[in-house]
Order: sequence, then structure tokens, then C-alpha cells
Amino acid sequence: QWQLVESGGGLVRAGGSLRLTCAASGNRGVIEDMGWYRQPPGKERELVATITRRSNTDYEDSVKGRFTISRDNAKKMSYLQMNSLKPEDAAVYYCKITTKVTFDRPDDHWGQGTQVNVSS
Repeated sequence: QWQLVESGGGLVRAGGSLRLTCAASGNRGVIEDMGWYRQPPGKERELVATITRRSNTDYEDSVKGRFTISRDNAKKMSYLQMNSLKPEDAAVYYCKITTKVTFDRPDDHWGQGTQVNVSS
């Protein structure tokens, strides 16, 4: 089955930058959509950004213009470049992929998460 590992989290000052990396390993099916989600303290998990297999992207309004999602299909990796970070961006960030086997329904897979803290 598939396994996802996030890296790149940490503590940064407001206005700073971080780049998150998601490394996927697996062989069953193909990776369709990839995405990044986050869960702030005491709140529900929310969508941050998604990217399709053809690199079409979509962003949550509050991160638009500051965050950029990308992917490397050959390496089975996705990235989230986060610029101009704000204290409100502090959360545990999770990587997700959706895989598809021919004639089967799609499956979602989640990473363990990486902590992002932003100091003011």
C-alpha cells in the first residue's frame, strides 16, 4: 500500500517562508490528485491547496498569492511553498494523495503531518 511522509515544518517568524515536501511510496494504481490540508489548534482540518495530475491547481482564499503547490510525477512528490507566513497559518499540515486502479474506485491516503509554527 501507499505511504506518505511530510517534511519541512518548523518555526518561522511572521513574513518568513517554509517549503513542505511530501514523499509518496507505493505501486498500486496511479496518483491522481494531490493536496495539502492543515489543522489549526482547536479547529477542524481544512483544505489548503490541491493539484491535479495535469498540474491544475486550486487554493483556499486566505493563502492565494502566498502559497504555491507543485508536484513531480516521476519522483511521486508534492511540495507546498509558503511565503509571507502569518500567525494564522500555524497548524499541523497534512499531505494527501488520491490513487486510482483501473475499474476500481479511487482511494485517499494521508501522511502523518508536520507542525508549522509562526511567531509574531
